[in-house]
This record gives sequence, structure tokens and C-alpha cells, in this order.
Amino acid sequence: MKFLHAADIHLDSPLRGLERYEGAPVEKIRLASRLALENLVALAIEQKVDFVLLAGDTFDGDGKDWNTALFFVKQMGRLAEAKIPVLMISGNHDAVSKMTRSVVLPRNVTLLGTKRCETVRLDDLQVAVHGQSFQNAAVPENMVPGYPSALKGWFNIGLLHTSLDCAGEHPCYAPCKLADLESKEFHYWALGHIHKREAKLRNVAYSGNIQGRHIKESGAKGCLLVTVENWSEPQLEFQPLDVFRWEQCQVDATDASDGDELIVRFQKDAARLSEEHEGMPLGLRVTFRGRCAAHAELARSPDRWMNHIRSAVADIGAGSLWVEKVKLETQEESIRVQPGEDGPLGELSQLVREFSGSDERLLALREELNDLVARLPLELREGVDALPLSDPAWLRQLVNQAEPLLVGRLSKEELA
Repeated sequence: MKFLHAADIHLDSPLRGLERYEGAPVEKIRLASRLALENLVALAIEQKVDFVLLAGDTFDGDGKDWNTALFFVKQMGRLAEAKIPVLMISGNHDAVSKMTRSVVLPRNVTLLGTKRCETVRLDDLQVAVHGQSFQNAAVPENMVPGYPSALKGWFNIGLLHTSLDCAGEHPCYAPCKLADLESKEFHYWALGHIHKREAKLRNVAYSGNIQGRHIKESGAKGCLLVTVENWSEPQLEFQPLDVFRWEQCQVDATDASDGDELIVRFQKDAARLSEEHEGMPLGLRVTFRGRCAAHAELARSPDRWMNHIRSAVADIGAGSLWVEKVKLETQEESIRVQPGEDGPLGELSQLVREFSGSDERLLALREELNDLVARLPLELREGVDALPLSDPAWLRQLVNQAEPLLVGRLSKEELA
């Protein structure tokens, strides 16, 4: 027996402000979720799977756009022609009460209900699939107690949209523990909601989403091909489905003499990532870190160097690379402050130590900057690119990065 476990398709998910980035491959990203769904259907037909499971958030919003629904129905129709049933549940994004328009699904697709856990039996396979959809976008209670115990003589699968242990960055919906899942003695749990692929146990897994939507959903995305022989332990095999990927490109700037050397290092790292992803179109967030002589050059003209870096990918990956953002986090080569030194340098060193050693002082500093924070662009205050202004660890890093810059300037003033 073989089946596909997929989740979090977020069909036609919005671009989240990509239009504001110069040179962004907007149309390619706009179509990515549709192309990934087409790949899912093609894989199911190619592998001749017995059925497909969709563990919630198939749709991204309230269903106002009929074109999104019609596209999904058309793809499910391809599976119907191949006689492949689809069993699905709704999650927080496509909760039944949130969808303003109902979708008439093909006969091969079963959307499990919201009032209670439902069980669908696939008689010819002796498979029982248990699942419950979200009625509302926010489900604070554990849904697992409402699932039945395993049916004897059947291969039991649980279909659930959940925040297991309420871990990660996603909102905590339908929270549960591994022990809750194990208590049902199902052969497999197909989970959705968390966009990172992860097998909690051999028979408990998140498939992740099928297409990354932004830089925090980096790496290969797809579904799980689950193979079961004679009701043995399920064998899970990741199958990539995405058509555009996001990656972090971390460039070590340590001891770089100038900006040109940093660009050469970046090109080397970008070429490596392109090769690792076998030429897949990539959106890169590039970060330069390290103490180097090049820091002053970058700090004087950051916009100029960011544009140089963006243009430096033209000859790499046959045009398949795009730089989504450049972060210059280099530091001046260290200028040591001698212990016990008097004057401005000594005072600065003491102040940095006081802030670095106290979360309370760092958060108080954050409060003093409220007026400045209020003037930041919206994308830096909300959303995936929001600055973690209430995170003491992030504030500590800023303070420590500022120290060598200030020391360098103070040293030059003293020598003047």
C-alpha cells in the first residue's frame, strides 16, 4: 500500500509584499503554489498511490476567488480519472466558518466534518482514516480525545491539523502531546499546520508545506510518500514538489580586505547553494558577518554595495538566483579597550558590559526607543521581516555590534 501525505498547500497564498523588492520574480512566485499542487497530483498518478491525504490549510483564505477553487477542483479531477481517492480536513486558514464560499468537490474527494471526528473506511484496503476539520480558525482545545481508538483488523490513520507541544513559530491550535497520539494506537498520524517537515516518531509526521512562501520557509518543500508492506512500520520518503526555493546565504566576512573580496566570497557561496539545489530557482537572503577591514567601506555606502551584491548573481545558476535581501552585519576590526582604561573608551566599555549582562536593562533600552520604533516601516514592525525588538538576545547582539564601531570612532577622535 502506498499513499501521499501532504498539508498546508495554501493555494494562491498572497505574495506578502514581494512587489516592493527590485527585480523580484513576482509572477514565478505567484504561480508557485499552483505548480506545486500540479506536481503533487502528477506524483500521485506516477506512483499509482492508493489514496492522498491533505492535512489542512489547503486554501489560504476565505475562498472569495472562484478561480482558486476551480483550479483545485480541476486538479482533484485528474486524480478522480486515475481512481485515486482524496481525504482531507480543513485547518485554521480554511476553517469552515471562515470560507465565504463552499467548494463543490469531485466524488473522489472527502472533506471530513467539523462536529466530531469522522471515520472513512477504504474497504478494499482495510484502511480506516479518522479526522476532524476545524469549524473555526482558532481551536484552543485538544481534539485528540475525540478520536476513536484504533479499529481492530484495520490499518488506522489519524488526520489532524495540530500544534504538537505548541512548539515553533506557528499559532498554537488544537494542541496535543505525543502521548495523546500514541494512546490511540493508530498505525500512522498525518499531521498538518507546522510548515517544517519533521517525523516526530516513525508513524507520526508533519509533511511540511508543499511550497515555501517566504524566507522563513527555506529549503526543499514537498510531501511524504508513505509505503506500508503487510501492515509493517510505515516507510516515509520525502518527495520534493516545490518550484521556487528560499535559502539563507551566510557569508563569512572575517578578515576581508575590501568590498570586492566580499562579493567574490558571496558568489562562491551562492554558486554552492545553486549546485546543492540542482539549479532550482532560489530566493536568497544574504548576510555578511565578521570583523573585517571591509566594514568601513560597506558602512559608508551600504546601498551601493547592496546593489553590487544583487547584480553579482547574474552569472551564477543561469539566471535562476534572486537576492531577496542583503544584511550587512560586519564589524570593524577589533580595537581593544584596556581593562581599567579611563575616559570615553573606558566608560563605553563599562556601559556595554552592563547592558550585555542584564535582560532588564536591554528591555528598558527598548522602551526608550519607542518613538523611533513607531517611525519604522510597517514591514519592520509586523510580519515575517519584523525586527525582534522584545528579544533580549537580539538587543544584546546589537549592543555588541555597536561597540567596535563606537570604539573605532572614539579612538579616531582622540587621535585627531
